[in-house]
Amino acid sequence: MNHKIKKILITGGGGYIGTNLVQNLLEDGYQITVIDTFWFGNYLKNNKNLKILKKDMRNIVEKDVEKIDCILHLASIANDPAAELDPGLTWDVNVLATYKLINIAIKKKVKKFIFASSGSVYGIKKDKKVTENLSLEPVSEYNKSKMIGERLLLSYKKYIDLVILRPATVCGYSPSMRLDVAVNALTFGALKNKKIKVFGGKQIRPNLHMADMIKAYKFFINRKLKKNKTSDQTIFNVGFENISILNIAKTINKIIKAKSKILVQKSNDPRSYRQNSDRLLKLGFKKDKSINVAIKEIEEQFYKKNVRYNKKFYRINTLKIINN
Repeated sequence: MNHKIKKILITGGGGYIGTNLVQNLLEDGYQITVIDTFWFGNYLKNNKNLKILKKDMRNIVEKDVEKIDCILHLASIANDPAAELDPGLTWDVNVLATYKLINIAIKKKVKKFIFASSGSVYGIKKDKKVTENLSLEPVSEYNKSKMIGERLLLSYKKYIDLVILRPATVCGYSPSMRLDVAVNALTFGALKNKKIKVFGGKQIRPNLHMADMIKAYKFFINRKLKKNKTSDQTIFNVGFENISILNIAKTINKIIKAKSKILVQKSNDPRSYRQNSDRLLKLGFKKDKSINVAIKEIEEQFYKKNVRYNKKFYRINTLKIINN
């Protein structure tokens, strides 16, 4: 471990990605503080180097960021249906809480701030190479709130070492599982019901294995990026497999033992875009795992009864209860 960064605050550290990220960083010897509401459950294991603050991001105070070297800001109201449920809550959490957090971070002299944005900020793109230089055309409350979060943070970049990551749709196993994202949802449908329901099918979506998402966070924790007038590398795409929803379904059918019927249905979801991550790859980043690995992981955990139907694995279900 590079000892320049020792103490890391992870917002949303109890989430789908956060749970695995926290465990991984603890194994590397970092001291971790997690801020999370744990609306979807707490699957974090006790560790002497782990401090858990069960609280809403909107209520963060300066004391929470005391002696922190780096912030990984993952907390948000995630995915389109969940964000549309209560737009006010989405903007409060995804934008206003981010504004509060960056101001506290600068005041407390935090060295680095890494923001989890989303590849969906590009909206609908027909370009074969969707790079960081293309315009953002968000089509949902979630996409829009992530775009505004980015712009807000960029206005502070001269005061803090800032990195913004735009990940593809993450897939793979986590104890705090999500069954409402493409690869995971389709694989679970195949395993549980022997049916893969595909809405539309032609839409292209970029995908990213959980392990590579975690690897990207770790890649930037101790990396000082060159920033000048001609090369301001603050924003990075993180996505490597651009695949249509229908082809994801066909891949699942090839991999898992129990063959399923693919049911193609009409969709009112127009989102379709590819992602190009050459900027990240040119820094020396190498991806390790594919969606094929994620599908096999989910299958293995399904038969171990770790992947099962759970309302909390569909984020919108819990948010509906909170919203009421």
